[in-house]
Amino acid sequence: MNLKRVVVTGLGALTPIGNNIEEYWDGLANGKSGCAPITYFDTEHFKTKFACEVKNYNPEDFFDRKEARKLDKFAQYAIVSSEEAIKDAGFDLEKVDKFRVGVIWGAGIGGLETFQEEVIGYAKGNGTPRFNPFFIPKMIADIAPGHISIRNGFMGPNYTTVSACASSANSMIDALNYIRLGHCDIIVTGGSEAAVTIAGMGGFNAMHALSTRNESPESASRPFDATRDGFVLGEGGGALILEEYEHAKARGAKIYAEVVGGGMSSDAYHMTAPHPDGIGVERVMLNCLKDAGVEPEQVDAINTHGTSTPLGDVAELKAITKVFGDHAPNININSTKSMTGHLLGAAGAIEAIASILAMQNSLVPPTINHTTVDENIDPTLNLTLNKAQKRDITYAMSNTFGFGGHNACVLFKKLDE
Repeated sequence: MNLKRVVVTGLGALTPIGNNIEEYWDGLANGKSGCAPITYFDTEHFKTKFACEVKNYNPEDFFDRKEARKLDKFAQYAIVSSEEAIKDAGFDLEKVDKFRVGVIWGAGIGGLETFQEEVIGYAKGNGTPRFNPFFIPKMIADIAPGHISIRNGFMGPNYTTVSACASSANSMIDALNYIRLGHCDIIVTGGSEAAVTIAGMGGFNAMHALSTRNESPESASRPFDATRDGFVLGEGGGALILEEYEHAKARGAKIYAEVVGGGMSSDAYHMTAPHPDGIGVERVMLNCLKDAGVEPEQVDAINTHGTSTPLGDVAELKAITKVFGDHAPNININSTKSMTGHLLGAAGAIEAIASILAMQNSLVPPTINHTTVDENIDPTLNLTLNKAQKRDITYAMSNTFGFGGHNACVLFKKLDE
């Protein structure tokens, strides 16, 4: 069967370096660090005392006080970013067939802060289970797309993908395929996460996954640098409107890019560590290229998973060298996590948006905070270090990987009418 073409017609973002698309791109282009000491709780006894929090965010700018109390922060971020994307897409809610508009969202954890508060409240009590009646509907990961659909009356497919840090990349691939196969005209997709909490920081610290560079948090996220010591936890949300090309064209929509392929694979290796030879990562990029019908030498830019962990960064770059061969040094490779930190289930969404904006602006955002060469990394690779680079981009790839060995890869193309 002939698959339908899928394009991106709307974008929305709420990130540690910008609370909307315009601010986010400005932060990316200028190499802004979103990392700072944590303000949400007392970190005196924590190994890591910093994170990439969303700044200057007041829920009452978007919700009335009563509504805000019913929404975990991860769901608030989902609603805010998706509303920006829907407005940006400019489709008439009264004219679209709402049975053919879906919401497929990604979240790796969901309402962690809600869960934490309710359990702590119970533990401090006398054993009587006095739980908030909104505890469960605030916490569950699938509530974010539920709220987006309820607010807008979208009655197509509605669910959450959960694959740890690959969650929102998986949501985009699902959305791509639903539209390709003709099941939907429009899907709101993306992801959100709000895990900068006592439980989130404590749990990742216990795994020795986080950087402990407390003396200089703004430079703690340093992908590909020899002195990297773990990832920096971030939070926020990113939303994309995926739309069937002819549907978008018929209504005169602004089109950012075409989504030409999505790939998935599994490391089948370890709960948290990547395969040291990057076998699963190699396969996911090959699967994505095959799905898109694109040759490796056509790819201009790759926004890597690039979390700033000792093992992960090397494994991913090894895989890129294997997949792209002699073309690998010609690719602009970067990691925007150097600026935003790691948004877990929302990472795939905000990094896909970064790839699309790079294509739109012919500018590849930098990998900041690089000071020391890692001898385990191929020196011929262009890692877009410390300063944005001008580049005409036709094909841009975005990689996202998650605990459990989940790998997802999405490929975007500058629109060819």
